[in-house]
Amino acid sequence: MAQVVAVCISEKKGERKKPVAEVTLRVDHGIVGDAHAGDWHRQVSLLAQESIDKMRALGLEVTTGDFAENITTSGIDLPALPVGSRLQVGEALLEVTQIGKECHTRCAIYYQAGDCVMPKEGIFAKVITAGTVRPGDRVSRI
Repeated sequence: MAQVVAVCISEKKGERKKPVAEVTLRVDHGIVGDAHAGDWHRQVSLLAQESIDKMRALGLEVTTGDFAENITTSGIDLPALPVGSRLQVGEALLEVTQIGKECHTRCAIYYQAGDCVMPKEGIFAKVITAGTVRPGDRVSRI
């Protein structure tokens, strides 16, 4: 079963996100209290724990939120999802809007490892149905 490993937010853009007990997702906004929220196509970012583990295997001491992802998942191949896919994540319904992203500036992780998983394996979504998401919540493709 695919599930949420962690939910994370940051007050400012360009910084690692901090794990929290739960997040509230709002339609046409994203995660309440997160710097990346807003009326655009990248309201929520997701990254798999399996992707984080790849970077750990390279010797980096990284964990959830370190790639600025809002929701860390396990058990679902996020980058294989086509744009337009819908995911039920806890109480919220998300629609995938983008797979990966272009890194305009290299992050500290890139300089430490010579690579970063977020540009290739992170996905972005918009909120279709509002709700609360917590670690342990189920993730399923609709």
